Amino acid sequence: MSAEIIDGNAVAARVREEVRREVGSLPTKPGLAVVLVGDDPASAIYVRKKREDSAEVGIESFHHALGADTSAEELSALLRDLNADERVHGILLQLPLPGHLDQDEFIALIDPAKDVDGLTTANAGLLVQGRDEAIVPCTPAGVMELLRSVDTPLEGARAVVIGRSILVGKPLAQLLLAANATVTHCHSRTRDLGAVCREADVLIAAVGSPGLVTGEMVREGAVVIDVGTNRTDAGLVGDVDFESAAERARAITPVPGGVGPMTRAMLLVNTLRAARRRYG
Repeated sequence: MSAEIIDGNAVAARVREEVRREVGSLPTKPGLAVVLVGDDPASAIYVRKKREDSAEVGIESFHHALGADTSAEELSALLRDLNADERVHGILLQLPLPGHLDQDEFIALIDPAKDVDGLTTANAGLLVQGRDEAIVPCTPAGVMELLRSVDTPLEGARAVVIGRSILVGKPLAQLLLAANATVTHCHSRTRDLGAVCREADVLIAAVGSPGLVTGEMVREGAVVIDVGTNRTDAGLVGDVDFESAAERARAITPVPGGVGPMTRAMLLVNTLRAARRRYG
């Protein structure tokens, strides 16, 4: 079997165009505030791309770049100011933060209505309860879009999620359950991971372990989504051994060019949703 390559760039472009059209119907331009603390090069590049995406679809971008020595008091004050700023509909605190700052403490300060990363306990709880008002973390939301793009039947399907982070694995499992898939959640303590994966109609790897999933772990005809982004001497690679997995899968995402573009696109969707709720 020669797998269909799921083009995340193409799907993300479609999502951005849909957002651009909807932004034009709002009485006020949506505003997205991005807070970058420190000088991590990867984070800086990512934030720049998010600002470019915002400009493309008509979302106003408020960029706050703080030094690596920023105090907890300074960051807290900024987040509270952004919560109160009516021009700002979404707040994104770029992670990771410098070591002296506890990310959980500052995520908790963000108004859940402006939490476009979907990481506050309020939004996490709403997602577990299956509530429509939950703001879903961008990467899991993007994965669901990619699955839809290749007409993946989820009702009754066996879905295996490898990874249990609050940013990807846990919310993704909730989304799949809401779509009536039968979900098995795997992690570093899972026994005989290969056998579990071979049962999957939908296999999603999100652990940050290069080449963890090999072709022999993929069920013939499965849809494989690789969330991993691992920087190695050979370049950027995923959690899935692409070549061997593609021989057995029906459809598969590449790295790069798969899930990554969707994370940025769904940030725009979340910002639009937050703005629309403000205006009823």
